[in-house]
Amino acid sequence: MTIQELQRHVKELRESQGWHDTSLEHRAMFLATEVGEVLRETLKLVGTYGKHEDTDLARIREDLGMEMYDVMWNLCDLANLAGIDLEAAFAKKVAINRSRQW
Repeated sequence: MTIQELQRHVKELRESQGWHDTSLEHRAMFLATEVGEVLRETLKLVGTYGKHEDTDLARIREDLGMEMYDVMWNLCDLANLAGIDLEAAFAKKVAINRSRQW
């Protein structure tokens, strides 16, 4: 799935659910909340190595993946609301980063 396809998927879900009243500010707050959930699941994963069964690790990884999806969904919705083509923004930033030195 391309970034453009993901943005279209997000737009379609938003429209089908009738989420027309979400502002940029609210979507940014939802995004921040989801990033916090990614952190929570990441810390669970870090804290479980060597302490739990493989099935626990698999469940935590699955939960982490779901939270990562939520971050991507909210990021794409924020981009849609702001009128930003993320694929174009990524391409531009990749070109900038190729010449940067850290």
